[in-house]
Amino acid sequence: MNRPDTTFIASASTSASPAAALDRFAPVVLSILRIMTGLLFLQHGMSKLFGYPQPGHMPAFLTLLWFAGIIEFGGSILVALGLFTRAAAFIMSGEMAFAYFMSHAPRSPFPILNGGESAIFFCFVFLYLVFAGAGPLSLDAWLWRRKE
Repeated sequence: MNRPDTTFIASASTSASPAAALDRFAPVVLSILRIMTGLLFLQHGMSKLFGYPQPGHMPAFLTLLWFAGIIEFGGSILVALGLFTRAAAFIMSGEMAFAYFMSHAPRSPFPILNGGESAIFFCFVFLYLVFAGAGPLSLDAWLWRRKE
C-alpha cells in the first residue's frame, strides 16, 4: 500500500533530473506569481485613486497620474483574477516602462539611486505574463475550458 507522499518521492527520484520533478508545478506557480503580482500592484492603483492603503494626494481628474491609477487599479484586478491577462499585462508593462523613464530615470541612471527598482521589476514581470499567459488557476483558463 503506497501512501501519497511516498509515491511522489518515488516518482521524483526516478525522473530524468531533479528539475523534472519541479517542472510539473510550473503552471501552478505561474498562477501564484500572477495573483501575487496583481495584488501587490493593486496597492499602487488604490493609493493613487483612493488614498488607501497609503494616504497621499489623489491626482486631479484626467491627468497622467489619474490614468496611471486607472490602469494600475483595473489592470491589477484583471491580472489577479486571470481575466484578459495578456492584454492587461501588456498595458501595465508599458505603463511601468513609461513611469520609469518619465519619473525615475531622470534622477539617476542607476535604479538603486533613482528608486525605480520596483517599476523595472513590475515591467518585466508583466512582460513575462504577456508571453506566459495566466496559468491554469485563472478565469482565462476556465473560460477556454468551457468553450472546448
